[in-house]
Amino acid sequence: MTAGPRVALMGMILESNRYARPAARADFESLTWLGGDALMAEARSPAPSLAAEFAAFVRAMDATGPWEPVPVLLAACHPHGPVEEAVFEAYSRAIFDGLADPVDAVYLCHHGAMVATHLDDPDGELAARVRAKVGPDVPIVQTLDLHGNISDKMCVSADLICGYRTNPHVDMIERGEEAAFTLRRVLAGLARPKVAHVKLPLAPASVTLLTADGPYGELIGYGQRRQAELAGAILNVSIFGNFIFADVPDNGISIVVTARENQAAAEALAHEIAVRAWDMRRRFVRALTPVEEAVALARRTDGPPVIFSDAGDNPGGGGSGRTTELLAALHSAGARNVFYGSFFDPDLAAEAHALGEGANFTARFNRNRGNETWEQWDTPFEVEARIVALHNGEVTGRLGLFAGRHLHLGPSALLQIGGIQVVVISDRTQTADPVFFEMFELDISEARTVCVKSRGHFRAGFLPWFPPETVYEVDTAGLTSPVLERWPFSRIPRPSFPLDPDAEWRVPG
Repeated sequence: MTAGPRVALMGMILESNRYARPAARADFESLTWLGGDALMAEARSPAPSLAAEFAAFVRAMDATGPWEPVPVLLAACHPHGPVEEAVFEAYSRAIFDGLADPVDAVYLCHHGAMVATHLDDPDGELAARVRAKVGPDVPIVQTLDLHGNISDKMCVSADLICGYRTNPHVDMIERGEEAAFTLRRVLAGLARPKVAHVKLPLAPASVTLLTADGPYGELIGYGQRRQAELAGAILNVSIFGNFIFADVPDNGISIVVTARENQAAAEALAHEIAVRAWDMRRRFVRALTPVEEAVALARRTDGPPVIFSDAGDNPGGGGSGRTTELLAALHSAGARNVFYGSFFDPDLAAEAHALGEGANFTARFNRNRGNETWEQWDTPFEVEARIVALHNGEVTGRLGLFAGRHLHLGPSALLQIGGIQVVVISDRTQTADPVFFEMFELDISEARTVCVKSRGHFRAGFLPWFPPETVYEVDTAGLTSPVLERWPFSRIPRPSFPLDPDAEWRVPG
């Protein structure tokens, strides 16, 4: 029996917020820095802790025939600022060492919105380095988050770029499988695919990039319909919404079309979708709910329960997970029957574990705040609290983004602060899954108000309790405030909508 093709597996996953703390080696090692047998064992485990698309790619290759995986290195960390140069170059050296022997194909698992302290486009740089190493004849397939900031360097280096189609992200498994199935076809003799890329001067905030409805969802749906109508000539249509807080020259909505073999067909469809996107650009603007209005809603005793996104402090976009603005406002107003999650404060969680369940104490949030610019909104907050429950933070996600994925939240505590039950965790993670509350045996249906430090992924995790009309994105301050006028962007190409309402774009040529 043949051993099958040798496929190198690698990736560096980071969504970089230009204004957040830089990502160090320890930040990756605390989440994912795996290679060799350890990487394969985790990818094939029942509830892997690593990127779902990576595990799905491995399982799809396992299911479709013989192959020889070459597990080089997968590095991933929670969203942070730019990756430190030393970390980036250490990863690059590691993958070059892993490619010392010839391979038949490469799978790259990236996010697509990484920034390095020395590079604006490290994702493109890595793809280009891998291409240079393996040569022009080895197929490279790549999966990316739909918030990627796509560069031409990425597109000329890969044979397939496969982006998520859902936001909240719930299709990572399908995209990993798609990459594997396409690679199998290429290895079986399918002509090398052709990739076309169109960038628009349209760089909206992530709150406008939901896919259940609205302009972005319509655009992705249109792309999928056109792909189907072209009777197999097109292998993939991926529409990337950009990640505005990266602040790079490649910010902007990108249309990436991969054709079976016809470059002109790929370019024609990419331009067709781009024109459609530009025509609906004014719909990529969204109003937020002021904090005062959110507090008033939380104090109501009639109407349906509501859920608040603490939009300015989304750990999933580089937020600190430590801003206290909304929590303090709700407490000051005497809001009752509120679930609030999740506050990232290892010191507070450790103190709660030392005191034990049932203890009353003065909870000091952000007691060790520093003076760095990314900590400016992490205002200290002291309040009397009771320790309701404790947990080790080892949980498996149940719905949406984290479904089936093992999470290491670290020592965690549930605190009762007046009429608010606050979840405190030790690993900075956005609250996109009900398990953050359910690990303390809280019943979501019993809350009048739920507050989450998450931008949009909570919508999928909490949909059984909160349909779209009960969701409010609250205008809080922090590293992920989607009010773009507040940010000193310096690298985003200008003019660009909506920063420049009169920005113009025409199809090249």
